[in-house]
Amino acid sequence: MGRPELGSVVGAVAVFLFFSVAADSFLQWSSFGTVLYAASTIGIMAVPVALLMIGGEFDLSAGVMVTSSALVASMFSYQMTANVWAGVAVSLLVMLAIGFFNGFLLTRTKLPSFIITLGTFLMLTGLNLGFTKLISGTVSTKSIADMEGFDSARVLFASHLTIGDIDLKVTILWWAALVAVATWVLLRTRAGNWIFAVGGGADAARAVGVPVARTKIGLYMAVAFCAWISGQHLLFSFDVVQSGEGVGNEFLYIIAAVIGGCLMTGGYGSAIGSAVGAFIFGMTSKGIVYAQWNPDWFKFFLGAMLLLATLLNAWVRKRAEATA
Repeated sequence: MGRPELGSVVGAVAVFLFFSVAADSFLQWSSFGTVLYAASTIGIMAVPVALLMIGGEFDLSAGVMVTSSALVASMFSYQMTANVWAGVAVSLLVMLAIGFFNGFLLTRTKLPSFIITLGTFLMLTGLNLGFTKLISGTVSTKSIADMEGFDSARVLFASHLTIGDIDLKVTILWWAALVAVATWVLLRTRAGNWIFAVGGGADAARAVGVPVARTKIGLYMAVAFCAWISGQHLLFSFDVVQSGEGVGNEFLYIIAAVIGGCLMTGGYGSAIGSAVGAFIFGMTSKGIVYAQWNPDWFKFFLGAMLLLATLLNAWVRKRAEATA
C-alpha cells in the first residue's frame, strides 16, 4: 500500500473503465497502439523529470529542449552537408552540455531551479526561433529526408512494427527501456539512494557523504539525454522541424510525474509511477477523440480527467498511509 504508483494505478483503471463505456472504438486493438504512442511521447520525458523531482528539483526547459535537439541535428546536417548521424551526434553533445549547464549553475549559485531553468527556457526559445530564421529564412528547417543516413536513423528513432492489429511505434520501446533502467537505478544502485537522499534534504545528505552537486548535475543531464531522444523522434518522423514547437510540454511531463505519485517537495516517487501517469494522459487525450466529443471542449475534458485522476491518486495514498 505504500508504493508511490499505487494511487495512479487506481486512477488509470478508473480512466480506462470510463472511456471503455464512453467510446466504443476505445477498446479496439488498433486504438490501443495509438494510446500507447501518445503516452510514450510524454512518458519518455516524464521518466527523467520524475527522477529530477524525486531529487527535489524542476526543469522548465525540458519541453523546449526537445525542439532544440531536433533543430541542432537538422541544421548541422543540412548546413554541413554531412551524414545525418553526424548531426545526431552533435545534437547529443549540445543537449548534454545544456543539461550540465543547468545542473552546474544550480549547484554553484544555489538559486531555485525554477529561476535557473526558466532562464534556460527563455534563452532556448529565442535561440530556436532566431537561428532557424537566420539560417533557413523561415520558422522551419529544410528537409533532410534525401540525405545520407536518414533512413537508418529513422529506423532507430521513428520506425514502427505491427503485431496483429496493433501498430507499435519505436518510441514505446524507448519508453519501456527508460522506465526499466530508471527503476533499476532508483531501487538497486547507490545512485538511487543518493537521488532520494538529496530530495529528502540536501544538507543532511551532504553531511553523510552524498555527492549532492554531482547527483543533481547528473539528473539534469538525464533530462537532456531523454530530450535528445524525443527530439530525434520528432525530426525523423517528419524530416522538418518547426522552431516554435515544444513550448508548454514541460508542464505535461511534470503533470505525468505528479499523477504518478512524485511529491512536489522531493524525496518520494517512482519511475513506474511516471509511466502510469503518462499512460493516463495518453488514454485521456485519445479517449476524448474516440468519444467524438466536441473538440472545442478538448482542453476542459482533458483537464477534468487529469484532475480527477490526481485526486483519486491522493485519496488512495492517504488511505495507504493511514493503514501503514
